[in-house]
Amino acid sequence: MAKITFVQTDVTKNEVDVPNGQSIKDGAINNLVPGILAECGGACACATCQVYIDDAWFEKVGPAKGVEKDMLDFAFEPKETSRLSCQVDITDDFDGLVVHVPEEQ
Repeated sequence: MAKITFVQTDVTKNEVDVPNGQSIKDGAINNLVPGILAECGGACACATCQVYIDDAWFEKVGPAKGVEKDMLDFAFEPKETSRLSCQVDITDDFDGLVVHVPEEQ
């Protein structure tokens, strides 16, 4: 299990525990974190679960690749550190992970 901090644009923070094997998206949806819509349910078919991985964590999480990278072209103001939260599965290595929620999806 990993504790993940979701930082909103107004710097409000939501800390949630996410079991190993679940995605960042699952952790957000299951804990009612605002700003993560996930309209496709985690199928990597939209970009409404975009998060910005905190700079301190980006190297460990890694960049988007393949279809995920292509889907980020449709995201609101994507950045170098953008990831679709449905595509990042949690392990113990991500305990303390910080992600930033975009202003809109």
